[in-house]
Amino acid sequence: MRTQLLAARAAALFASDLPTGSRPAAGTIRSAIAASVHACGGTRGCVALMAAAYGDYPETAAPRMRWALSLVSLAPAAAQPPEPDRELVAA
Repeated sequence: MRTQLLAARAAALFASDLPTGSRPAAGTIRSAIAASVHACGGTRGCVALMAAAYGDYPETAAPRMRWALSLVSLAPAAAQPPEPDRELVAA
């Protein structure tokens, strides 16, 4: 399950407008993933865009996917929505 989520997030980041090689902040990554999923009509649309890029421009698609995978796998918390604030209570 976790690898499927990482793959879907990477595909959405691949489909985003962020430049390959950039190291955006966590909030920017979350926003880019959400915007791509919305613009593509879901994660399947992001995967379709990625597949088309591999067919049309394989020389640039592979490095872009490596970049997207590195961002979502090295910083998975950056790709996930933040947890709601929780209050710590001393017992």
